[in-house]
Amino acid sequence: MNAIALKSFDPIIPTEKESVQAQQSSRVLARYLKAHGTEPVELAEPSHPDQRITLPAAALRLLVDILTQMAQGNAVTLIPVHAELTTQEAADLLNVSRPYLVQLLEAGKIPHRKVGTRRRVLFRDLMRYKSVEDEARLKALDALAEQGQKLDMGY
Repeated sequence: MNAIALKSFDPIIPTEKESVQAQQSSRVLARYLKAHGTEPVELAEPSHPDQRITLPAAALRLLVDILTQMAQGNAVTLIPVHAELTTQEAADLLNVSRPYLVQLLEAGKIPHRKVGTRRRVLFRDLMRYKSVEDEARLKALDALAEQGQKLDMGY
């Protein structure tokens, strides 16, 4: 697997072989998760049954989600919610240009702080903004669909 950079949020892009391995692994771990619910899961390596590892259920759910995404060939990255992002990293996560993101910051739509002349955005603040915007988009789409129904536009 690709090396994971601890300070960078570069995505891990799985190879085809890794995608197949991830699919198999996610299925096995999902069965463990289903069987144990919210209880921790204890795993042992077959060649060393005396060496066990206990995974919290939340960590197992996260691992299954990561493996599922990798199985689909999607790039994966982990970002702690308290992480501070550069404006470029934040823009990349929102799939917008950096200048547009800076406009959002300057307009006060996303909280940020300055470190010298550089702006930093907390990941949790960025996700909160994204959630609000996604909800507003869905409401607008619902309104458009309703209007289309009333006008008998065929969709």
